[in-house]
Amino acid sequence: MAENVQLRTYVFIDSMQPQFASYMASVASGYLPIQGQAALYVEIAPGMEINRLMDVALKATRVTPAEQIVERQYGMLELHADEQAEVRQAGLAILGSLGRKEEDRLKPKVVSHQIIRAVDDHQAMLINRSGRKGMMLIARQTLFIMETYPAGYAVIAANEAEKAANINLVIVRPTGAFGRVYIAGEEADVMVASEAALKAVNDIKGTEEQKK
Repeated sequence: MAENVQLRTYVFIDSMQPQFASYMASVASGYLPIQGQAALYVEIAPGMEINRLMDVALKATRVTPAEQIVERQYGMLELHADEQAEVRQAGLAILGSLGRKEEDRLKPKVVSHQIIRAVDDHQAMLINRSGRKGMMLIARQTLFIMETYPAGYAVIAANEAEKAANINLVIVRPTGAFGRVYIAGEEADVMVASEAALKAVNDIKGTEEQKK
């Protein structure tokens, strides 16, 4: 039932940046997004209800789905379109079906963040081999790593970081218990991008999670 569904993540992206869109296309199982399109990411708990929410959004609008992940605990979907209005309308359809407002989503938290300067060759190799789908991490670059909770908010952090500076997206993981973003490049660029990523997450309004 909709009243028992927790709206964990609700994120609207106005314009997917080139690397972000390409990264999402490399991991998506559905219809691939392209740069410049608007996107919506929704994460709920429990996961099975995401099937119905996808049905509601697709029947109400002309959006295209890139991802539908259904796990027992969490469910996540991504929808995108050339027109921002279509994506926003899909979001309103989902919220209406749940009987929720955007502000009812969980307020995200930055669980951890760190900067590693002049990354060692061997550590760069390890990171590049550990599920990397984006750009290569090059030795001696500066690396910014960020964890978000809930996981889905990693997408807004990555996209806003790319908007802000000339960086490389190495890893973006918006599913699971925690989201993760790895950003690399010249130190000055990474510092600007890291500030943009942190601000993007911290500025999102939502409700505090009730402890069980």
